[in-house]
Amino acid sequence: MIVEDSLVVRELLRYIVSRDPRLELVAAVASGEEALAAIGSARPDVISMDIRLPGIDGLETTRRIMAERPTPIVVIADAVEDSSLHISMNALRAGALSVVEKPVATTHAGYESVAGEICTQLRIMAQVPVIRRRPIGSEWAGRSAAAPAAPAPIPFALGQSPSVFGIAASTGGPPALAKVIGALPENFPLPILLVQHMGPAFMEGFAAWLDSVVTLPVGLARDGERAEPGRVYVAPGDRHLELGSNRVMRVIDSAPVSGQRPAATVLFRSIARHAGPSAIGALLTGMGEDGAVGLGDMHAAGAQTVAEHESTAVVYGMPAAAVRLGAARAVLPLDRIAAHVLRIAMPGAYP
Repeated sequence: MIVEDSLVVRELLRYIVSRDPRLELVAAVASGEEALAAIGSARPDVISMDIRLPGIDGLETTRRIMAERPTPIVVIADAVEDSSLHISMNALRAGALSVVEKPVATTHAGYESVAGEICTQLRIMAQVPVIRRRPIGSEWAGRSAAAPAAPAPIPFALGQSPSVFGIAASTGGPPALAKVIGALPENFPLPILLVQHMGPAFMEGFAAWLDSVVTLPVGLARDGERAEPGRVYVAPGDRHLELGSNRVMRVIDSAPVSGQRPAATVLFRSIARHAGPSAIGALLTGMGEDGAVGLGDMHAAGAQTVAEHESTAVVYGMPAAAVRLGAARAVLPLDRIAAHVLRIAMPGAYP
């Protein structure tokens, strides 16, 4: 089902979807009210959601759908409007699965790329099982798998203290990252290097949104910048982020890894090389296997590593791959990861 108030964009989306034989359009509506009224009869497998709608906006429509009739939602957003980006990120927090760039005219140079990404996201996200979100903002509930207790962190070597925290996510990542990083205090003593799989056009907006919902300052990482304690550095769009010697960061455009750029494995491997046993790594929700091998390198180097438990992961792909490889010293539900990290990074304050 397409939800888009602009007739021109709605027809363009209809055309884009019609070209993919694996997608069938069951409804195209112009407002959130129409979407809520039609979803019961149309029963879509996936919804493309505009954010700036008349009446009930896309954020509120997403909230109601996820509370009443959970359905995978892909947000179609204007990547250059700050207000749209902020609402889009909040829609992800409310249960939408991904955000992609809104298409422009078929004559535009980037049209084919944008159209292809829209169809890819719709096909992939249609397969993701989603559950009712009630109340909005609560943890994913009703999963049958029991979460294990956190193991005791392995003590750091005498005279050595933790030096860096690397964290990565993909599908379902923005709200998960906000929950983990948002639970860290102002005096958190480590720099945080972050990889989130998202279209390049949205990375600056994602960093600004995350900065607005957590205590620690957040910004895009810059090549040659030194990572400072208590700050969050986000890998920019379509660039790998690496940690170098003396905590100097590198932003590079080498080939994608596991089909991703930025790739979590690239970040984690660099942390393993330059921080070794003084590092902490966390791999959260996401489709595919990116990050698992890199987290394994960190584990082999003696770092403290944690993967999100399947009971809270929106998509148990990346963390599951890490668990299969034996890369995670701890496997924890989302709401217990920050406390585990704090016990490692600030053992005196958080025993």
